[in-house]
Amino acid sequence: MSENLFSNDNVPSHHLPDLAELAFEPISPVYRKVNLGICVAIISVLMIMALVIRFQALISVPPPLFNASQYALVIVPLIGVLFCVYQWFADKQVMFALREQDLSLKQGLIFRRLASQPVLRIQHVELKRGPLDRLSGLAKLQVFSAGGAGHTFEIPGLPIARAQKIRQFILTHKDIGAR
Repeated sequence: MSENLFSNDNVPSHHLPDLAELAFEPISPVYRKVNLGICVAIISVLMIMALVIRFQALISVPPPLFNASQYALVIVPLIGVLFCVYQWFADKQVMFALREQDLSLKQGLIFRRLASQPVLRIQHVELKRGPLDRLSGLAKLQVFSAGGAGHTFEIPGLPIARAQKIRQFILTHKDIGAR
């Protein structure tokens, strides 16, 4: 007497949970300020370079470079301000949700992305902290899935304590079978 242990029944799509109803948590507002600071620093360096080229008198600057510096003094701040404004609003859209069975990341201002990773499929989790992250008390949580060459996704701008708690939760629960 053999029992049929395999089943592959249809699941109506109206019975599936809606990912849009997830309770997403925002990342730290400090992350937005750090990114804005980086943006302003890059624009400032480019502007100083253009000003030095334009107004220095020590060496002879070739005319094409001299003319380009005039345009750079107008274009760099304009593009820089647009980029900073975009980054400010885009960083506000980075959110994550952690549930018993999965971890989700939502991001994007124009091109939106929603990635979900089952906790059971997570191979390992890394906390990354660069110099600016350490200064601001933040960390990036990288989630690697089984069989992937790189990380599945990265949650930036987490306070270090929260990132460590999420990492520990995943490490504790990744071997627990699906209910």
